[in-house]
Amino acid sequence: MSEFRNSTRSWLEQNCPASMRTPMPESETVWGGSREQFENPDSKVWLSNMADKGWTVPTWPTEYGGGGLSTDEAKILSQELSRIGARSPLQSFGIWMLGPVLLESGTEEQKQNHLPKIARGEIRWCQGYSEPGAGSDLAGLQTRAVDKGDHYLINGSKVWTSYADQADWIFCLVRTEPQAPKHEGISFILFDMHSKGVSVQPIQLISGGSPFCQTFFDDVKADKNNLVGELNKGWTIAKRLLQHERQMISGIGSNTALGGSAGRIEDLARQCLGTVPEDGAEKIADATLRDKIIQHNMNEAVFKHTLARAREESKSGQANGALTSMFKYYGSEQNKRKFELLLQIMGTRSLGWSGDQFSETELATTRQWLRSKANSIEGGTSEVQLNIIAKRVLGLPD
Repeated sequence: MSEFRNSTRSWLEQNCPASMRTPMPESETVWGGSREQFENPDSKVWLSNMADKGWTVPTWPTEYGGGGLSTDEAKILSQELSRIGARSPLQSFGIWMLGPVLLESGTEEQKQNHLPKIARGEIRWCQGYSEPGAGSDLAGLQTRAVDKGDHYLINGSKVWTSYADQADWIFCLVRTEPQAPKHEGISFILFDMHSKGVSVQPIQLISGGSPFCQTFFDDVKADKNNLVGELNKGWTIAKRLLQHERQMISGIGSNTALGGSAGRIEDLARQCLGTVPEDGAEKIADATLRDKIIQHNMNEAVFKHTLARAREESKSGQANGALTSMFKYYGSEQNKRKFELLLQIMGTRSLGWSGDQFSETELATTRQWLRSKANSIEGGTSEVQLNIIAKRVLGLPD
């Protein structure tokens, strides 16, 4: 493995632009797809270099645009990326959620058609799950897909569809057998968001942003070749994808996904609170907040290692599906606590909403604090996760 580490280190030094080794402002996040603007030109270079190497999805098979790396090699790659502070070249629901499902349940045609485009950031996906009348009762969905021979005709609507206004394609749950029991008669299908009959309306959030949308389908045609898995058996695929989604969301509470939040918190605390000499070192002046920062960093480190342990156990077939609910719940709460702590550190500087008297970091942090509240809703509410834990882990009765 030392040879692989050395070659990886050398390749990254030559192919990762200098600006891609700095903290990434939200405006420079790369989601890919037909609407991607690349605010920083180096972002496009970095994505292209990593995609050519297959390292946007390092463990996917090479025939689908991946790097074909072993788990150990992928771990080394992650360590070397962290060593130079490299940005993620691509954020993608296709990578986090749809890709793993297609690898497990897709046809060869579906894999060849969609996975390489996902790996290269050429297509951006959104998720069509929640509906206005169903809420957390996902199986209560009513969006219909009627068999029309060579295609399905889809009618209905979805809500809280993240970035639907920026997406090229959607992976969508539809009801294909209305008379079947609630959790049956549901299918999992893919279709183009540019199709005739698709319309999208952004939802304004308290943070001022509009990442969520309501999406409407009026006689939308979806090719039958894009039905994933068996007809009327989409609930099984839906649950599997939710595990991937919850695993992704749980990562927001770990050091890995936050890009090293421990350092960010400490830097902000030193800037806002000042330092005092103590025991031969410069320490954050406020002892109470200093203790809270230490506790947060400890929790973050333990959670990061727990996630790593779970990944190792999954290789040997010891994985427990309910773990994703545990991790999603804890990761959401950990991220919310992080922003509460940041606001305590900033004090009155956290009250700004606009104006030159507040820095970009201060304004962004306040909005991110408001946005973090949605972590306990998206991907299945915290109440849903606690119910799963109660039943599947603790064995409590319904």
